[in-house]
Amino acid sequence: MSPLTLMLAPMEGVIDHTMRALLTRLGPYQRCVTEFLRVTDKLLPERVFYKICPELKQAGATSNNTPVYLQLLGSNPQILAKNAMRAVDLGVKGIDLNFGCPAKTVNKSKGGASLLQTPDLVGDIVACVRDQVPCNIPVTAKIRLGFSDDTLFETLMRRLDRAAPTEITVHARTKVQGYKPPAHWHRINEVKSLTNIPIVANGEVWSTADALQCASVSGCDRLMLARGALMRPELGRLIRQEQNNQQQEVLAWSQIAALLLEFFEAQGHHYDAKYTPSPVKQWLVYLKHYHSQAALLFEQVKRIKDPTEFGAALEAHLRSTDA
Repeated sequence: MSPLTLMLAPMEGVIDHTMRALLTRLGPYQRCVTEFLRVTDKLLPERVFYKICPELKQAGATSNNTPVYLQLLGSNPQILAKNAMRAVDLGVKGIDLNFGCPAKTVNKSKGGASLLQTPDLVGDIVACVRDQVPCNIPVTAKIRLGFSDDTLFETLMRRLDRAAPTEITVHARTKVQGYKPPAHWHRINEVKSLTNIPIVANGEVWSTADALQCASVSGCDRLMLARGALMRPELGRLIRQEQNNQQQEVLAWSQIAALLLEFFEAQGHHYDAKYTPSPVKQWLVYLKHYHSQAALLFEQVKRIKDPTEFGAALEAHLRSTDA
């Protein structure tokens, strides 16, 4: 099997620029993608782009120089293209178009996965953005297998092939299936012959074994990691080491405890202090699926709202892991 190329997925309300910086430092990601920027009927001001993608102020990359693509969500091809061009002017490394978000509020307003019901519109959006964005800037599309079912999947892939994005990421479930296992990786393999555009497989990659099976079943040597990268922050590195027959460098809980404190402090540098405990608690919810210590820590801190008290609890926990 050829070496796997890994990407870090966008996750609305979960993977912001502070988490991107942390995870890309731990794993060999070729790129990461911002949370979606919703575009409706106008060109958005520059400050909105900087808010969703602060990395624009540092050459469009994380602190360890991992490129960051800006994800746009909307249904108006021309308006999306105008906003994509503004991002290019601000120094973005790439544009990603969201056709996969399953959120009800997004789908009610004709965005995200709802567009999978209209393959021609998806193609028109991608083609319009691709046509107006300079050819040296990647334009990628993130889709699912379909909306209520996957009967339009082949049609969608043919339409995307004509629109010619740089890459297509396929979350191997429909909108209705949401995040329920399994991910249907085999469906990606069934459409690979319809296009020469590189395809990135996404969905249910929780371990190195999952990554290798996903690559084998989907026929893709490009994978996008999402919740698995939060559950095991070193997952990208472990996948690379497994492929290279290297010893696995698994993070000890004391190292993860230090990362939790680092993440909390990074949040404090960028956001109002009163909001900083919540993202750490949210991360602990993911971590506890693999680490029993995370479940214990979550029980200790879940009711703490005061940021000073919360930070002190994290510091005390870190000291206890070194004892």
